Amino acid sequence: MPQSSLNRDIFGTLANGEVVHAITLTNAAGMSVKIISYGASIQSVCVPDAHGTFADVTTGYASLEEYVAQPQYFGATVGRVANRIAGARFEIDGKVYSVPANDGAHSHHGGDVGFDKVNWTVTACDEEALSVTLSHVSPDGDQGYPCTLKVIATYQLHPDNALSVHYQAATDAPTCVNLSNHAYWHLGGEGASYDAMDHVLTIAAGQFLPVDATLIPTGERRSVAGTPFDFREPMPISTYVRSNADAQLTHGGGYDHNWIVGSEVAREPQLMAHLEDPVSGRTMTLLSNQPGLQFYSGNFFDGTTSGKAGKSYGIGDAIALEPQMFPDAPNQPSFASAVLRPGQMYSNMIVWRSSIRARLAISCATKAENS
Repeated sequence: MPQSSLNRDIFGTLANGEVVHAITLTNAAGMSVKIISYGASIQSVCVPDAHGTFADVTTGYASLEEYVAQPQYFGATVGRVANRIAGARFEIDGKVYSVPANDGAHSHHGGDVGFDKVNWTVTACDEEALSVTLSHVSPDGDQGYPCTLKVIATYQLHPDNALSVHYQAATDAPTCVNLSNHAYWHLGGEGASYDAMDHVLTIAAGQFLPVDATLIPTGERRSVAGTPFDFREPMPISTYVRSNADAQLTHGGGYDHNWIVGSEVAREPQLMAHLEDPVSGRTMTLLSNQPGLQFYSGNFFDGTTSGKAGKSYGIGDAIALEPQMFPDAPNQPSFASAVLRPGQMYSNMIVWRSSIRARLAISCATKAENS
């Protein structure tokens, strides 16, 4: 019977001389995951299809040089604040803070040098638990954010072919925190000859957040019923993604919206979504303790980026499902607060469970009735 293993290698060296480490976790079922310290990123996830053939189902680069030269958030930890902050500014306790405007007039995924572009420290490797812990200290004023923020990311590969990450953060003064993982998924394999738009998606949410033309939430909470945003029952992404069936789909050229899974951070991970590739038979179930799920349908891949298999990533070649607080939460009082204060511990627990043509025991439609 195959044995589980943990291997630590050098992925590359940055221009400043820092070594970027790669930790490969392999369970007894043969599933393997590679985590790199640059961006505390998921570099690869290899799982079997219905015929037992393994493939890497997440996008990424083969070399460190590509991660640095062409940043695309592939598998990265994004923060301090994932998603968008309107006007690149926010207020805490009456004081206004300005952060980099790297998405038009808005700030996106932490600014020009977010957590995806720093080399995290590998602080622990546990071969028995098949886990690796990475840490990063973001100093006061980093990208305009106040306070010193200490962040920990613990990845673990489980015997049942689930990969999890637990993000934790503590601060010495009030600040905003909204961490997430920005893995892109193509369950047929990141080098597959077909795109991910015929993947069948289910989202456990009865409402979503409409956005304006710059992809900032308007503040409205809209029912998904009777709209292209109703994924409570399994639906191919291709059904509406490039259609004009809803004005919301024109803002980002497809889906780039946040679904309301809960009202606040839960104590334990809850069902968020289920994804299935009808071609390979691979499936993935996503759980998290976060109230929001950002679904992005790969609208801006333009063929200029080539992945590990040598394929150029085009529009819709992979999708992102990012558990998080609601976008622009620091500027929207009706959203759950993204402010972290001294003595509090930020926590985002994410689980990706891989399987083969598994169906949910409880439908997302049933769960979403209470969303």
